[in-house]
Amino acid sequence: QVQLVESGGGLVQAGGSLRLSCAASGSIFRILAMGWYRQAPGKQRELVARIITGGSTNYKESVEGRFTISRDNAKNTVYLQMNSLEREDTAVYYCNADIKSEALRPPTAYWGQGTQVTVSS
Repeated sequence: QVQLVESGGGLVQAGGSLRLSCAASGSIFRILAMGWYRQAPGKQRELVARIITGGSTNYKESVEGRFTISRDNAKNTVYLQMNSLEREDTAVYYCNADIKSEALRPPTAYWGQGTQVTVSS
């Protein structure tokens, strides 16, 4: 089994910054991709940022230039640095990872428990 543990959420004023972390542990052969999704009340879960093996990244258009995703492969950890936060960024942020537990098996998508980010005006 694999566990994803998130940290770093909280309350911040508009214009401020937060850094989210997500560490994967357990039966890990290879992590193919890691990313962050978010879900605001009454809305669908949406992709915020994603990073794949090799370092390629993609971002939701509205966070491009404000958020930066990075990954520490040695620690099986992904980070989301969020700057210039806006009220519209308020949501529960979920970590996601596509992980192979064995070489010959296909990857499985895992989710963290979610961490609340609240941006006040």
